[in-house]
Amino acid sequence: MTTFSTIREETDMETNLTGFALLEDPKHNRGTAFSREKRQEKHLIGLLPPAVETLENQVKRCLFQLSKKNNDLEQYIYLAQLADDNQTLFYAVLATDPERFLKIVYDPTVGTACLEFGHIYRKPKGMYVSMEQKGKLREVLKNWPVEDVRVICVSTGGRILGLGDLGTNGMGIPIGKLQLYTACAAVQPDVLLPVLLDCGTDNEKLLGDPLYLGLKQKRPSTDELDAFVQEFVDAVQERFPKCCIHFEDWKGTDAIRLLARYVNQISCYNDDIQGTGSVTVAGLYNALKISKSSLKDQRVLFLGAGSAGIGIANMIASAMKLEGLSEKDARARISLFDVNGLLEPSRKDLSPDQQPYAHTAKPAKDLVAAINELKPTILIGVSTVGGTFTKQVIEAMSKLNDRPVIFALSNPTEHAECTAEEAYKFSKGNAIFAAGVQFDRVTIDGKSYEPSQANNFYIFPAVGMAIVATEAKHVPDEIFITAARATADQVTDEQLAKGMLFPPQTDVQKASHVTAVKSAERIFELNLARVEKPKSIDKLITSLEYKPIYEG
Repeated sequence: MTTFSTIREETDMETNLTGFALLEDPKHNRGTAFSREKRQEKHLIGLLPPAVETLENQVKRCLFQLSKKNNDLEQYIYLAQLADDNQTLFYAVLATDPERFLKIVYDPTVGTACLEFGHIYRKPKGMYVSMEQKGKLREVLKNWPVEDVRVICVSTGGRILGLGDLGTNGMGIPIGKLQLYTACAAVQPDVLLPVLLDCGTDNEKLLGDPLYLGLKQKRPSTDELDAFVQEFVDAVQERFPKCCIHFEDWKGTDAIRLLARYVNQISCYNDDIQGTGSVTVAGLYNALKISKSSLKDQRVLFLGAGSAGIGIANMIASAMKLEGLSEKDARARISLFDVNGLLEPSRKDLSPDQQPYAHTAKPAKDLVAAINELKPTILIGVSTVGGTFTKQVIEAMSKLNDRPVIFALSNPTEHAECTAEEAYKFSKGNAIFAAGVQFDRVTIDGKSYEPSQANNFYIFPAVGMAIVATEAKHVPDEIFITAARATADQVTDEQLAKGMLFPPQTDVQKASHVTAVKSAERIFELNLARVEKPKSIDKLITSLEYKPIYEG
């Protein structure tokens, strides 16, 4: 069994594997980079071409092969196979161009991959824990070979991106999320475990698909689900006592309920709620530097009142409280609008999580009317409905604000509430814009604008590294607000002048290191760490970072 305390040492240590078994082990395989001496020692003579290559040359070959792929899904499949074959080479390829490859191994391409997951499946990754195993989850988790897992990313596939219930096809999300832990923040791959908690699916198309790999049954009742999750949580605490559970892409009501239940009990967080809230707050911090105002003075209107909307609203309220507002006053500055209109007290269909944002106001089912009534300074879209920020909506925001802040955060691309070009065009270039996907540079009347992507990968990998380094007992919103501030502060004045609200994606590894250090410092300040505070937190983080190189 492998423990975290020896992972760095084991990376450098000799493995007992030889021959084909060594070539099929992704952690230790070097392929054509095995020296002649190692080929002799490890019984690889004749199993590899004669040339002995450097890692750099292997990367060049991979980049050439990727250039021949016809589309992003084909590149995703290629990189998935590469990760299965040679872990070091996989991460070395990603490191050559994070801006290019993060959108291949994760959003938006991972959405397409999840839709096709059962059809493109080749080799198992992580663990599939199904309701057929109820009562036996402790034994099931013992089958994982790493003794000291530090982060589990777990999904039920209940709400994958903006694609809905994909059941076991959603396994692409935990796999991709954890790859970003390593690609962005250099968390050691061995301490990460993707898990699909298979509770069935209500997707009739999948239930009728002969290549679907999950349980072919409908989803259980809330009580049954909660009991199954409790057994899973208990099993994780016993099997991996220093592990943080990262909940990802659960159905909205389940996500909010379970986070509230466990956030103060165990080390856990929900990236859809806290991570999305954090990266949004990071973007707002910088948007308000441009408009020269403070967060506590803003009026925020959301289009979308699901788990993402509520999560971001809660995070903004928490950040406003740090600027001196009471919780009541902070929430009073935030309103939400959904498919049934503005959230206000006459609505009888509101959940307990929505009710704190149902302020006294004139009922409205038209977004432009709500904007004119509430006069928001910030408009945030988490509706998953493309094109809902129409010309009329953006013009209404522009009439009220010299520099309207417009965040169209839904993804994939076709679900974005508006494009960057629409936001800039309809606001006459005055919008401060960010999206959940990356749009290309926009030029209007000779002036160029650099659209920002409010991508969670600026936040959760760094927070994950901080959790691993500190063995954090809990992960409250304060950690994510610290991460938001740390991320925002890394954007230069020159970049802000171009409309950039986040660090360049090419610098995501450098940015994640800084954010991880700041987040770890906050964990120690809140007395949530289970390790002694070192003299240098920066050196602690650096000592734990994974590097995609062949040692020795």
